[in-house]
Amino acid sequence: MKDTIYTIPLTDAFKADDECPFCNIKRKLEQDAISFILGCAYMEDDIRANTDEVGFCHEHYKKMYDYGNRLGNALMLHTHLIKLQKELNEKIEGFTPTKAGMFAKLKRPKTVEDTTGNIISHWAKEKEHSCYICDSYNKNFTRYMGTFFYLIESNEEFKTLFKNSKGFCVPHFGEIMALADTQLSDKCKEEFYTTLFDLMKQNLKRIEEDVSWFIDKYDYKNKDADWKNSKDAIPRAMQKLGSIYVQDAPFKEK
Repeated sequence: MKDTIYTIPLTDAFKADDECPFCNIKRKLEQDAISFILGCAYMEDDIRANTDEVGFCHEHYKKMYDYGNRLGNALMLHTHLIKLQKELNEKIEGFTPTKAGMFAKLKRPKTVEDTTGNIISHWAKEKEHSCYICDSYNKNFTRYMGTFFYLIESNEEFKTLFKNSKGFCVPHFGEIMALADTQLSDKCKEEFYTTLFDLMKQNLKRIEEDVSWFIDKYDYKNKDADWKNSKDAIPRAMQKLGSIYVQDAPFKEK
């Protein structure tokens, strides 16, 4: 199989013996984005204008802090806070509280999610989910999904890698299922779905059995028995279910 700049990360991920090749790709893309934004990119005016506008989600604030480069973090936070204050002042100037009539009082929401909100609550909610790093790696991740389907259609060596893989985590399996019908030809679909479903069933069962044996090892009758493949069953199961590497140390600046 002749690799290109677009296929190398994908084939490497499928050769990595990971519980999910797309988790492997996503982690690399995320780390590349963090390294980029906290490398020298934060000094670029166009990048800073973007991060000032978009900001970061709570997960990536933590990962940026773990990464290091305190000055880079501080510079981005400072100009983002200036932009945020300007936006908030504009929202406050346009804010008018709604009048609560008798009927409205009888239908008071039980949770925050039950409310319709107002311009300021909507603004704050949007900020919670707006993230430069998420946007960056999701854009590239979508390209790799497209390359995956292209190789499934056109490359026998890659199809063999796919068939010999450990399947996918449940979230990425869902994404594959959402795209497959429109990405694959009718001729390819039957074989693809048969292979995909077999991989998911076999490998979820494998993980379940590893977790089961991990539990059984705590029975005194099995104290001298071999761990088999169960020693790392918990992090592998969590990745399979939640697309997360719980065992990873924080990604730090080198």
